[in-house]
Amino acid sequence: MASLHHLRRLCAIAATVFWTVSFAGAQTSPTIDLGYAQYQGAVNTANNITHFLGIRYAAAPLGDLRFRAPQAPANTTGVQPATVQPNECLQAPTGRSPTNPFETRAAEIIATEDCLFLNVYYPSDGAGTPLADLPTLVWIHGGGYLAGAASSFNGEDIVRQSKRGVVVVLIQYRLGVFGFLPGAAVKENGALNAGLLDQDFALRWVNQHISKFGGDPSKVTIWGESAGAGSVLQQVIANGGQTEPQLFRGAITSSTFLPSQYNFNDRIPELLFSEVVAQTNCTTAMDAMACLRAADATVLENANNNINAAGFFGTFPMVPVVDGVFITQRPILSLLEGKVNGEALLAVTNTFEGTAFVNQSVVVTAAQYSLDLFPGFSTAQADAVGSLYADLGTELFQVDAVQGESIFICPTYYLLDAFPGRSFKGEFAVPPGLHGNDVAYYFPGSSTPPFNNTAFINAFAQSFTSFIINLDPNIKVDPTTITPPWNKFNISDTEMLFNRTAAGVPVVQPITTSDALLERCRFWNSVGNLTGQ
Repeated sequence: MASLHHLRRLCAIAATVFWTVSFAGAQTSPTIDLGYAQYQGAVNTANNITHFLGIRYAAAPLGDLRFRAPQAPANTTGVQPATVQPNECLQAPTGRSPTNPFETRAAEIIATEDCLFLNVYYPSDGAGTPLADLPTLVWIHGGGYLAGAASSFNGEDIVRQSKRGVVVVLIQYRLGVFGFLPGAAVKENGALNAGLLDQDFALRWVNQHISKFGGDPSKVTIWGESAGAGSVLQQVIANGGQTEPQLFRGAITSSTFLPSQYNFNDRIPELLFSEVVAQTNCTTAMDAMACLRAADATVLENANNNINAAGFFGTFPMVPVVDGVFITQRPILSLLEGKVNGEALLAVTNTFEGTAFVNQSVVVTAAQYSLDLFPGFSTAQADAVGSLYADLGTELFQVDAVQGESIFICPTYYLLDAFPGRSFKGEFAVPPGLHGNDVAYYFPGSSTPPFNNTAFINAFAQSFTSFIINLDPNIKVDPTTITPPWNKFNISDTEMLFNRTAAGVPVVQPITTSDALLERCRFWNSVGNLTGQ
C-alpha cells in the first residue's frame, strides 16, 4: 500500500531540508517593492545568492474565491518579511485500491488553503543587488496534482549550476479537490483547472515583476518533474497555443505526466464531483457550489484524502480536465496540430517510469492491466496491448512498461514532435532508473545523488541550465562538461543517454530511439480518445 510519504518520495518532492534564511543586518536584507506590497529578503553571504521566500502572488483562495480563478492580491502596507518558507497547499495521497472504482510532513511547513506563494532566488552582490536581464527559470513542482510544495527545493542549486547565470522562481498552486474539482457545476459557477490557472497567474506575475529581481521576462523557461512536467505540457497547449502575452520561450519536461484527461462533464469527472458533494454533506443543498464554498476546509480535505486514496493503485483521480477554454481539447490533439506555446523544448524521461506506480505484489497480464487503468478500453484494445508488450519480459515487467509508456514516456514523444527542429530528448538511466531518481542530480540540496560523480552531475544538471540560458544544451555553461554534441530530436531521432557503468564510470552518449518503443507510442496515440489523453 502506498503511503503519502512514499508518494512524495516517488514524485521527488520529499523535503529533507527546509531552506530558511535569517536577516544578518541591513546590508543583507534587500527590499523590493512590487506595487501591491513590499517584501524584504535576505542574502546568503556565503555565495551571494539572494532569497525572497513566500511572496504572495495571488489573493488567498478562501471563501467565495474557493474553486474560482486566482485573483490579484490585496494591497498590503508595511514591509513583509520574505525569509521563511511559505505554507504548502493542502495535500492528498495517491490511489491505493487494487481495483479501479470507475470501472510526514515536517511540522514547520503547514498545509493550508492559503498557499498561493512563490520563492525567488537570484545571484547578487553582498547587498542583494541583482544582476540585470538574466534568463529566468520557473520551476513547477510535481506530486500527481495532489501533493508537493516550493519548500521541497532549494533554488540555489540551479543558480549554482548555471554559474550564476539565471534567476529561479519556485511556484505553488492549488492541489487535489481544491485545484482540480471537475464537473459541469464548476464550469457554471467557478473555474475548472484552478491549479493550472494558478500556474498561469504566477507566470503572469513573473512577466510583470521578475525584472525587479534581475530576470528578463522575455527569457523565461518553465520546467517541472512528474506532474510538474505534466503542468508544463498543459501550459504549452494552453489557449490553443495562443497564450497572450507569451509567458515563456523555453519548456523543459522531466518525466512528463499525462494521465486520463477527460472532458470536464464526462462520466468520471461528474462522478468525482458527486462524490465530493456527498462527502461534504452537500447532496441536498439547493446550490451545491455554494455549499462546497461554505464547507469547512477540514471537511473538504477529508473528502480530498478519501477520494484520492480510493483511486486505483498508483493513479491520481483529481487531475486536469478539458475545460474548453484554457485547455481547449485533448492534449494529444493539440500536440498533433502543433498548437503550442514556446519556442523550444528539452524533454527527459527515466528508463523505468512506471514501476513506482504499479503494485509489485499483484501480477496481472498487460491486457488486464490496461483495462484496469483505462475504463474506456474494450477487450479489443486490451488484446492489442497484450500483443504489443508480449515480448518485453515477465508479466510484471510488461505491466510496468504499460504504465510507464502510456502515462509518461509516450506523451513525451508527442511533445517532442510538436516542436519540430526545436526539441532535444534525453534519457536518465542511472540504475535503478525509476521515476524521480533524476531529481537529486539537479536539486542535490534535497538529497545526495546516489551516483555522486562530479563529471556526471555537471553534464546532466548543466544540460538543463544551458538550455534555460540558450535554448540549446550544446551552448554549454561550462565547455568542459563531458556531454558530446546533442542533436535535435526530430532531425536525427537520437537522444542523449545519461548512465553509468558497473564500475562507476559516467556514460553520456547519443543513442537512437527504439523503433519498437515508437511503435508502441503510435498505438497509445491512436487510442487517445479512449484513454482520455
